[in-house]
Amino acid sequence: MTDNILKNLNISQFQDDLLNWYEKTKRDLPWRKERDPYKIWVSEIMLQQTKVDTVIPYFNRFIEKYPTVYDLAAADQQDVLKTWEGLGYYSRARNLQNAVKEVVSEYGGKVPSTPKELGGLKGIGPYTKGAILSIAYNQPEPAVDGNVMRVFSRLLKIEEDIAQQRTKKLFEEYVRQLISEEDPSSFNQAIMDLGATICTPKSPACIFCPLQEHCQAYFEGIQEDLPVKAKAKKQKTIPYAVLLIKNDLGEYVIEKRPENGLLANLWQFPMGPVHEIGMEHLENWFYSEYGLRVQLGPQKGKLKHVFSHLIWRLEIYEAKTEQTKAEDHRLTFVDQKDIARYPFPVSHQKMHKYLEGEA
Repeated sequence: MTDNILKNLNISQFQDDLLNWYEKTKRDLPWRKERDPYKIWVSEIMLQQTKVDTVIPYFNRFIEKYPTVYDLAAADQQDVLKTWEGLGYYSRARNLQNAVKEVVSEYGGKVPSTPKELGGLKGIGPYTKGAILSIAYNQPEPAVDGNVMRVFSRLLKIEEDIAQQRTKKLFEEYVRQLISEEDPSSFNQAIMDLGATICTPKSPACIFCPLQEHCQAYFEGIQEDLPVKAKAKKQKTIPYAVLLIKNDLGEYVIEKRPENGLLANLWQFPMGPVHEIGMEHLENWFYSEYGLRVQLGPQKGKLKHVFSHLIWRLEIYEAKTEQTKAEDHRLTFVDQKDIARYPFPVSHQKMHKYLEGEA
């Protein structure tokens, strides 16, 4: 099947056109200054679900704080999450640190250079594995994500649904046949740059594309119809009441989320599922759930936070308590000036402005 798809493509000329364009136009990114597999690894994990411009300052701060695998392996997880704070998808940070610990303990601090060993590390899927092996170790391994599938779906006029896992496997096979054996590092980075700057999801800048004469979709005028992707399921919306609970000592109650699942090990202000209990029962629910007697105050604001699979609708309220000690292990009383030391998800970071004296 791949032979039929590629039969009209001059692979040698295609590679030359792509690599010559990349050499002239490649983006100046901090993780490209050297081929350090650890730094490339960190960058690729950060770049999942996050734009390059957002990642750059986070990457620089992270590497300054944890310049080697040894520094990250030895770090306290709460400090790592605090450094990651704002990037979202916090399981990426936890998996990265766990995998780095394995690199230190099992591989003497050297990031593995074989597909099997590297792919066996926590949080390293086929794309990240291919990116590290090709960029850092110059091995001809495909690194296929949505960005890359968009480029090749147009280039080769592939009309399979890219949401299907079998389609991704097809793209990996195409890239494996097309990748430059001499310079796979530049090849994969060139495709990444092309997808980010020219072969964009909407209104691709085909007039500036170095691969225009190789592109089947452009030839047929269907570049904006590709890639084909089935619509995702509609996100579920859940309303919560968030309480900014303060005692007479000026301390606020914060809650540590579970070790597993959404936003694991981050901190938040306690939330009540009002769709289940109703606002009129909120004070009683907090006592039965946390052993905390609270008096509900005025509403301070509203927030909507969108995850990939669900939406939180958050109504934020002041609340008071006479207690100075939490009976529930999830809760902690924290002086207002110390709250910023704890890693919070973005939605709850935004609530800090509603704390007394912060507005």
